[in-house]
Amino acid sequence: MSLVDSRTKLAGHNRLELLIFGLADDQRFGINVFKVREVIHYLKLTDVPKATSSVRGIADVRGHTITIIDLSDAIGGPRMSPEEVKEAFVIITEYNRAVQGFLVNSVDRIVNLSWKEVMPPPTGTNTSNFLTAVARVDKALVEIIDVEQIFSKVVGTREDISADVLQQVSGLASKESIALVADDSLVARNQVRNTLKQMGLETVLANNGKEAFDILRRWADDSPEQLDRVALVISDIEMPIMDGYALTTHIRRDPRLKSLYVILHSSLSGLFNEAMVENVGADRFIAKFHPDDLAKVVAEALRNRPKHLVESE
Repeated sequence: MSLVDSRTKLAGHNRLELLIFGLADDQRFGINVFKVREVIHYLKLTDVPKATSSVRGIADVRGHTITIIDLSDAIGGPRMSPEEVKEAFVIITEYNRAVQGFLVNSVDRIVNLSWKEVMPPPTGTNTSNFLTAVARVDKALVEIIDVEQIFSKVVGTREDISADVLQQVSGLASKESIALVADDSLVARNQVRNTLKQMGLETVLANNGKEAFDILRRWADDSPEQLDRVALVISDIEMPIMDGYALTTHIRRDPRLKSLYVILHSSLSGLFNEAMVENVGADRFIAKFHPDDLAKVVAEALRNRPKHLVESE
């Protein structure tokens, strides 16, 4: 709990810790420490018939069978040779309610950064589709991986609301209602948008917390009727420039925005976020990504929307 408490304070100040690692070339990559369970030097792998090339096998880790993904291959780089696999490190992570391992060539260290130092990735690079951000560490660029994109490619993700849940949540969104969705992952933004579309809810998309907050302030300043249409805000937590915790804090501090219903939607650990949801004033936390669960939480938000806003539409 002391570790959770210390990192709760870290995230509450728009900061993060990155585990820096390397792949086939000299480029450095980063992953949020909170998503890392442990780092292991080589595991005995069992082949998975008909798996994609990125899935190098499964392994037993402390009594649990997990999938091992060749991260270089997953982002379009060279596939590790059998000899390289034997010398590789495995970063055991927890994403999207599942535990998996990423094969990497080397593991460097942990660095502490402000999200203000983390910027969106440049476009036009070979790996740009698999990045959510870049950061400068020791005068070198570190690329932060878009894990949602990797899972969509390697594992696949169900995006349709099941028929029985759809029946429960349909008809709650008025034709004028909108949801503001903030996420630095293109795949994650589209997953949320597709779920809300099935519920009849229009979306406005933002790439990070600052962009989302700027949109809300602009509506408050210039288009209050547009602000009245906002049924809820759905935000990722890990985002460059301004994370989801900081976004929620800014919303709660602005008298014009403080009544907005805010859902934090992230693959970070549940224990950690239960504390942070209360600290920053978010209404709900939900782990990524399951369309039925997201639809139920959005339905709850729509049912709890202030009556005068519903009637005004």
